[in-house]
Amino acid sequence: PAPVAANPFAAAAANPVIVVGGLSGVAVAYEPIAARLRADGYRTFIYQLPGLGLGDIPTSARAFATYVNQVRASTGAATVDLVAHSEGGLVSRYYLKRLGGTGAVGRYVSLGTPQYGTYVANIVAFLGLGNCAGVVACQQMTIGSAFLADLNAGDDTPGAVRYTTIRTLQDELVRPTGNAAVNDGATNVLIQAYCPLRVVGHLGLVLDGTAYTIVRGALVDGPVRPNCLAL
Repeated sequence: PAPVAANPFAAAAANPVIVVGGLSGVAVAYEPIAARLRADGYRTFIYQLPGLGLGDIPTSARAFATYVNQVRASTGAATVDLVAHSEGGLVSRYYLKRLGGTGAVGRYVSLGTPQYGTYVANIVAFLGLGNCAGVVACQQMTIGSAFLADLNAGDDTPGAVRYTTIRTLQDELVRPTGNAAVNDGATNVLIQAYCPLRVVGHLGLVLDGTAYTIVRGALVDGPVRPNCLAL
């Protein structure tokens, strides 16, 4: 859809926004946040990870690179902005860091992404007799995995991309929740640091109004000013 000129955020809508889904995240699950973005004037696309993200993350990132180029070609935009949930944030970061994607992206916003892994994946790996029940992406999201060691070697935030991470204390899938932040100059936002009474779970990050106000601010390079009462 075309940007809504009367919207105060429309001036920043020159970059199309790609909402990148997470593990087992079907595209329709991201319609609520996509609808908010469209209402704010953004040309919005939803990317569902290949095989629902169960497979190798670098392979998913290569497919994502193709998709980004398709969006740029179809819209005529030189760069896009990324709003990525959970595993989608790792796919996006791999694209930026290892596949040369920094020239095609203006802003990266992650929601509950296990940037440095999650104990939940380690527990699943244990219960799956050491192989994460055969789910490759789960293996790669375990704390200390070879994939994460490679992804997090050196600069976490390469290029001129503006990086923002958003996390919540009630995230039941990213533990410890501090692992959803990155280093090297990113804006790392803990919702409860601003809104201590706000309860937001892992899936709720793409539904919650307060979380969206942080996303919206990041997409216009604004200060972190969450609306704690947003619906």
